[in-house]
Amino acid sequence: PQGSEEAKAFVSAFLKRSMPRKKDEAIQDLLTRKAVVLEHYSKKKTKQKRKKTKGFTAKQRREMRLFEIEPEQQRYAIFLPLHELWKQYIRDLCHGLKPDAQPHMVQSKLLKADLHGAIVTVTKSKCPSYVGITGIILQEFKHVFKIITKEDKLKGKIFFIVPKLNNVFSLEIDGFISYIYGSKFQLRSSERSAKKFKLKGTIDL
Repeated sequence: PQGSEEAKAFVSAFLKRSMPRKKDEAIQDLLTRKAVVLEHYSKKKTKQKRKKTKGFTAKQRREMRLFEIEPEQQRYAIFLPLHELWKQYIRDLCHGLKPDAQPHMVQSKLLKADLHGAIVTVTKSKCPSYVGITGIILQEFKHVFKIITKEDKLKGKIFFIVPKLNNVFSLEIDGFISYIYGSKFQLRSSERSAKKFKLKGTIDL
């Protein structure tokens, strides 16, 4: 390996041969102001593959009890603020629910809206024990509603899992009453926004 003085001499001699028209002062100025790159190899950047995060399976969710509400939280009064938020959400969605609003337009928006927090009543059912159940929807799944009611002394419980199939539900907001035919409503809440509901058709339980 060469020493620092020998390296300087080599660089000066090399630059003089490479740039014979430049004076020594210009060469020295070049060395102090600019970097001379002799060789450069660009390294290709390897893109790291992103790992897709896998969610829990339905079995894992059941085992972890993610959708279960603890008994001490199953109180109607706790979820009344949720209902007030839902009403404001529907008013904003329907532009205030004005008296001159067309019913079919409101109905179409309600069918695609999120129903968590809505107060519903089972008005018709093939199972008579479901008729009259009124409460706040806490959870909606593809085939069932989980509803919390006021203390029901007759049935002896406050929390109901009501199937959509063979049931007709009604919900009321600002005087507007809408009916949901559960047999035609077997969708997850996230899927309804893209669903086209028919305004006319066969309606049954």
